[in-house]
Amino acid sequence: MTAPRPAMPLPSSIAATAPVLFLLLWSSGFVFLKVGLAYADPLTFLALRYTCVVGLLLVACLALRPTLRLPAAWKHLAMVGLLIQAGYFACTYLSLKLGLSAGTLALITSQQPILIALLAPWVAHERVGLLRWAGLALGVAGAAIVIASKSTLAIGSATGLAFAVLALLCMTSGTLWEKRFGTAVHPVTANLVQYAVGLAVTAPLAFWLEPMHVEWTPALLGSLAYLVLANSLLAISLLLAMIRRAEASRVSALFFLVPPVTAVIAWLVLGETLPPQALPGMALAAAGIYLATRPAR
Repeated sequence: MTAPRPAMPLPSSIAATAPVLFLLLWSSGFVFLKVGLAYADPLTFLALRYTCVVGLLLVACLALRPTLRLPAAWKHLAMVGLLIQAGYFACTYLSLKLGLSAGTLALITSQQPILIALLAPWVAHERVGLLRWAGLALGVAGAAIVIASKSTLAIGSATGLAFAVLALLCMTSGTLWEKRFGTAVHPVTANLVQYAVGLAVTAPLAFWLEPMHVEWTPALLGSLAYLVLANSLLAISLLLAMIRRAEASRVSALFFLVPPVTAVIAWLVLGETLPPQALPGMALAAAGIYLATRPAR
């Protein structure tokens, strides 16, 4: 196994704010997704989202004419798209469709930083020290407290549980693949390849498994617009750039703060209740993130 490729540099002004911006965009995406799913079948909504993303990226490609990399780079881009855009998102949607509660799904997928830390030394040649392990332990405890305080933890079917575990494995594999093989590719090219792969997988699944029901309401259009622009384009681009720039175990630890930040945004935007017992979980998750992401001395 060869050494990891050099990280793609981020401008210093963006690098400083990238984790906070990613957390806000990714977490608020769950709120907008909840709004959109009230008017469309899950996989149909995902395929519609990817169709819009690919359409915008094709226009951007024609306008910007970014430099195209060799087919070897496209192969790695396609694999990341298959694992994250197709595998992770399709499996999470299917697990919800098959009766798994949102709380159980969040609890399972929030274990990604632990899995990354276990595998990173072998896959990405990263050293995970005791301090980072302590941070990861605090992070998973805090995320679990927040999720349990707000959600019903229920398993509707063994198949739904299996899809949730598969989603966890897909996101973990995609993160490690990007860290191991990611190269400095123009973001328009990278996103176009990855979302084209996601669309090629999710559209047939939607046609096969769903009646493809969509109600074209202003709420659906607003949800779709946010998920396309802020979540699918900006948040994913930030995530992949951070993975290439820093250690995968440090970046993945940010996902511990997704449940707390989502809970606060849902409280502010949708008026959902924020149980008092969630507050200690938020504090634990924040402390865990601080320990897990601080640079090694």
